[in-house]
Amino acid sequence: MKVLMFGWEFPPHISGGLGTACFRITEGLVKQGAKILFVVPHRFEDEKENGSKILGANEVKFKLSSTSFIHKSPILRKYLKNLSFIEINSFLVPYIGGQDYYNITNYNKEYSQTTNHFTQQRQNEFRNFEFIGGYGQNLLQEVEKYALVASQIAKDYDFDVIHAHDWLTYKAGIVAKKISGKPLVIHVHATEFDRSGENVNQTVYDIEKEGMTEADHIITVSNYTKRIVVNRYAQPLEKITTIYNGIEEGEKNIKKLPNHFKKKIVTFLGRVTFQKGPDYFVEAAEKVIKKDPNIIFVLAGSGDMLNRMIALVGKKRISKNFFFTGFLKGKDVEKMFRMSDVYVMPSVSEPFGISPLEAMREGVPTIISKQSGVSEVVSYAIKVDFWDIDAMADAIYSLTHYSAISNMITKNASEELHKINWDKATREILDVYNKVSNQIVAK
Repeated sequence: MKVLMFGWEFPPHISGGLGTACFRITEGLVKQGAKILFVVPHRFEDEKENGSKILGANEVKFKLSSTSFIHKSPILRKYLKNLSFIEINSFLVPYIGGQDYYNITNYNKEYSQTTNHFTQQRQNEFRNFEFIGGYGQNLLQEVEKYALVASQIAKDYDFDVIHAHDWLTYKAGIVAKKISGKPLVIHVHATEFDRSGENVNQTVYDIEKEGMTEADHIITVSNYTKRIVVNRYAQPLEKITTIYNGIEEGEKNIKKLPNHFKKKIVTFLGRVTFQKGPDYFVEAAEKVIKKDPNIIFVLAGSGDMLNRMIALVGKKRISKNFFFTGFLKGKDVEKMFRMSDVYVMPSVSEPFGISPLEAMREGVPTIISKQSGVSEVVSYAIKVDFWDIDAMADAIYSLTHYSAISNMITKNASEELHKINWDKATREILDVYNKVSNQIVAK
């Protein structure tokens, strides 16, 4: 099976769980005999080799002249035109929504009066698009460019199925499908409703809806996400398969790292955004500190709510119990878990949530939101509603004061993790590939 896979990040250049999931999925598929061409906007040349071929969209050459196939195709002309009028005036990342993070300015009325600057230069020569890579200014413009480059990739490479991860790559997947006639599978790792609640950005929602509608099949990371896709995006149930993320095996004999505080440490590790519920973590922490002022709380991560959380901690006068580490990755995440006595994921809306599995693997008793996909696959974690800070505080207090409870959860959680692995996930993904391929042949 030859797979053309579109993603937006790949280790070591990641901003969250999406890049990690893409890496493990490609690794697992290669182990099972699949050949993967993984496309990212910008290849930094230090991506982790795992048997797949990494291709940067910035490396692909194609013509933009009026005689090129891009100009002849109505589908591709739409994306070429969009490059002239979509502008992002602030930073937007795939995990974050809300009016605080983007301001899309549509200059469509001015388009007819302006020469398209992408066809102005060297029309008869092959050229590349430049991609910044990651998530920054002009992100939606890069999404459109990425879709154009996908058309050339679809012409130049041989593959059996297309797999597009999350909304940033859906347009690229659609274009590749139109050019090649091969089936498209989209992988929903999160939706705009997870990122923004009810204050969705219409442009992002429309991209998600188009991707789901054009796809031959949809993979969701949980039944929680599947329900959103059915109810909010009007997709038929039979078109969707839930495939849970996995977790790689950890060390057999885990050694806790000492901490110089000589106190219990309770950790939040994730993006400091609306979706992850950091404010509920701070509220619960205040209640615990009132009962035991000798507990340390760590908020590890970065995001748009970080400054607000620092201010909230100061307002509640619990600063001496709080530490902010900023964004952690790799070995630093492992070290943080090994110093922690409790891990808390109070997400408002979490399609899956790999970090609780990572905490459990490192022997940390875990508290998770009921509003998460991972709550569907683990039994040995304490589950609370994200908004119930009293229940969250009680759970934190119990795990930090009653060793019998924490030891029981840790022991059983470790055994439970053996059933949650990437090999199982990738076998199920291959089943989806075969299903859509057979459907195309049958037509």
